[in-house]
Amino acid sequence: MALPTARPTATGLPVKSRAADRCACDEGAAAASQLSRRTVLKAALGAGTAGATAFAVGDVSTQVSWAGSGWTGETLVVLSLHGGFDGLSAVVPGGDPGYYAARPNIAVPRATLLGLDQTFGLHPAMAPLMPFWRNGTFGVVHAVGQDNPSRSHFAAMQEMERAAPGTSVRTGWIDRTLGSTGTGSVLNGVQIGVQSPPSFAGPVQETTMNSIDAFSLIGPGDDRATWHSVLRRMHTGATATVAQPATTLLTAMEDVARIRTAATGPANGAAYPAGDLGAALAQSATLIRSGAPVQVLTIDYGDWDMHAGLGRVDAGWMRDKLVELSSALAAFATDLGGKLATTTLVTLSEFGRRVGENLSGGLDHGHGNAVLLLGGPVVGGRVHGRWPGLGAGQLLDGDLAGTTDYRAVIGEVLTKRLGAGTLSDVFPGFRGDALGVVRSR
Repeated sequence: MALPTARPTATGLPVKSRAADRCACDEGAAAASQLSRRTVLKAALGAGTAGATAFAVGDVSTQVSWAGSGWTGETLVVLSLHGGFDGLSAVVPGGDPGYYAARPNIAVPRATLLGLDQTFGLHPAMAPLMPFWRNGTFGVVHAVGQDNPSRSHFAAMQEMERAAPGTSVRTGWIDRTLGSTGTGSVLNGVQIGVQSPPSFAGPVQETTMNSIDAFSLIGPGDDRATWHSVLRRMHTGATATVAQPATTLLTAMEDVARIRTAATGPANGAAYPAGDLGAALAQSATLIRSGAPVQVLTIDYGDWDMHAGLGRVDAGWMRDKLVELSSALAAFATDLGGKLATTTLVTLSEFGRRVGENLSGGLDHGHGNAVLLLGGPVVGGRVHGRWPGLGAGQLLDGDLAGTTDYRAVIGEVLTKRLGAGTLSDVFPGFRGDALGVVRSR
């Protein structure tokens, strides 16, 4: 799957178009088309969940879970960095000599790092997040991985969605949470964008739409209220099998319409960067600030598969992506205002990249990675997790070892913030220790 690592012999890196740098692994074009539209998580979680909504903007797709009477008032945002995010370029182990030995041409110079501690520093493109680091609402868990590492995009994403290695379970872990709590949902799942549902998603009912703004019945024109009234009357007295899909859809449309009508744009002076991610996070912040009981919101943000032409610290593919990511996250946190206190954002990626650069000035598929955390509940201002080191004897087949299971990070948010009880039904067989990455409510 991953190409052998080697160091460039020339001092300059090849200049190529990003289209030419797309993954050339066995998954081919299908992987490139799928990565930008998959969701790591299904759409509902926790006691009292009442359904889900999703929307898509360009290469970014989003799903939202709506909570019912058991909602704790907390929101979990999962930002999936699809394609294989290189955590070593974002949260740089500048104090580990193995990093610079492995990346003579594409390493982030130590003198340019934004100081975090003696071991780690942020890529300078992530400067917008430094105020949140200093005030303790932005933190990192490094060397995060999966129990059974895979260098296949599809296999790794499926395992992350399933979150039940070593078992025959084939549902997604959020669907398992929903199924084990019982919800009495009004909205079980609404997906915006003509997309296939995630693999191993489970039995949550979904409604598909192109966008929140365009979410309407075909045909009624401006007289939507009359059409809604007529359709409700038509299904009065019908069996639940017949009536539930129509009433669920109508309720979802009415809820979204109220939020759309009340939307006023970004708050608190938040300035989102142009692009798909900024647009998706701005719309997500609007949903959270509206007071709607949004419990879980997932966003897919692709184009991280940098086999070639990763670039240097001051220009290139990685630098551009980190500028967009950091600026969008900073705007999102600012936009939320007081709602940041009850919002926890976590980034996930199916795998990290190889420690050593290749001959194309890029990085092939690897394992251990960095997880970013942003929000009021976050124990920020530090890098969590056990750092295994990048020495020759410390690597896992040329990769950063994963010393923290990603389920430990998510599980702590579920139990401490979202009111989940035991995690045994959510993550079967998992026995992880608390990391201290978020505070209890």
